[in-house]
Amino acid sequence: MTSAQRSEAGGRPAESAPRWRRLEPDQRRAQILACARRLFGERPYDAVSTTELAKQSGVARGLINHYFGTKRELYLEVIRELTFFPEFAVERLAHGSIQQRAEASMARFLDVIERNRSMWLTTSGTGGYGRDPDVEQILQEADEIAADRMLETVGLAAIAEGREELRAMIRAFSGLAKSATREWLLRETLSRDQVYTLLVTTFVTIITQVHAELFGRNPTPES
Repeated sequence: MTSAQRSEAGGRPAESAPRWRRLEPDQRRAQILACARRLFGERPYDAVSTTELAKQSGVARGLINHYFGTKRELYLEVIRELTFFPEFAVERLAHGSIQQRAEASMARFLDVIERNRSMWLTTSGTGGYGRDPDVEQILQEADEIAADRMLETVGLAAIAEGREELRAMIRAFSGLAKSATREWLLRETLSRDQVYTLLVTTFVTIITQVHAELFGRNPTPES
């Protein structure tokens, strides 16, 4: 019996076939990103090769270049995916009172960070990479997007009075969120529950009290 016949007869384990051949393009891309997130979180950028990324992802090396271009572009895409507030999350979170929306948003944020602990710490400035202008640009863009998405989430997408000031406060809140997660994950001075309470309370206060104090209006979420 030939090797091909043994394979058809079940003589070879099914997993010996390259897994990437059974995946759709979006699934392959997601698989590469997940592997890159893990490897870049575990080791410095220069210690991870494109060959290893392909091997660990279960894809041909050429697919790395096909989907992302260079290793550098893949690395930046990992950071972009981790730090950007996805549009689809708004619909899932935009329900109930401002308090309930804030609670759901912060729970989701901490879930994402906890699943990607190493990469988050690297991205948020604790990985020893120094100042990287490309990374800084991505983080700044992520903060701008998050400000708008958070306004959408709490039902204030159409707010006009004090909008830019409110966006600025949300960007400042993002800095607090990054620092608080480092206290939790790196220094271990705060628990996840404590960080959650800090972020929810602060965010709700910004929306319902600080904005009202500055502009004399307590915003009500849009239905």
